[in-house]
Amino acid sequence: MILEVDGWVLVAIAVGLFLGATLQGIVGIGLNLVAAPVVAIVAPALMPAVPLVWAVLYPFATLAREWRDADWPGLRWAVGGRVPGTAVGVLIVASVSDRWLGVVTALMVLLAVLLTWRAVRVPVTPTSLGSAGFIGGVTGTATSIGGPPLAIVYQHHPGPEIRASMAAYFCLGGVISLAGLAVGGQMTLHDLYVSLLLTPVLLLAHLVSGPLRGALDRGYTRVAVLVICGASALGLLVRSLLG
Repeated sequence: MILEVDGWVLVAIAVGLFLGATLQGIVGIGLNLVAAPVVAIVAPALMPAVPLVWAVLYPFATLAREWRDADWPGLRWAVGGRVPGTAVGVLIVASVSDRWLGVVTALMVLLAVLLTWRAVRVPVTPTSLGSAGFIGGVTGTATSIGGPPLAIVYQHHPGPEIRASMAAYFCLGGVISLAGLAVGGQMTLHDLYVSLLLTPVLLLAHLVSGPLRGALDRGYTRVAVLVICGASALGLLVRSLLG
């Protein structure tokens, strides 16, 4: 037993974390779309704080190599929306079943993916960015999955801009969500210890993802973003319905 967590649990979480972080290193989103469901299944007591710590730490690697490509002016609106969304998310964690929140979140993401796949192009405006930030604040704080709303807004942009903008949003938004959870008494030192114990997995994923980014940037980033968002929503829906 390490840090009150069984060894096999740490191994399972590490595998999910590596796959999710590698995916995010290539596309710009994916870390907690893969890692968070694994944590929720094998160690639900670590949700949502532990995945949120990873969501803050890992994007620094992306920003170190692509920070110039981020949409910094637009991110002000997204992060601004994240603040009130976080407050709502903290209240939900304290009072509402995460099962039903998961169902609603999954259905919203699936609907957005279906609408934007062919028919609707979401304009990148202060309103859309602020709304995506708010929704991401609610779902990110309550379920640690807050990237899909903003990723759908940015889906038509170049791969480097998507990765850098999402990385900045995850860093800033994750700090806001963690602060909210800490104030609400829903984050412990044990959560922090477990998340830091597995940070070497993030470094390994960063190194693996580097050589793979170029292939996806040749016109496939948008498809990858929508597929990942849709798949994560289906996974979240199934997990929530099965309880």
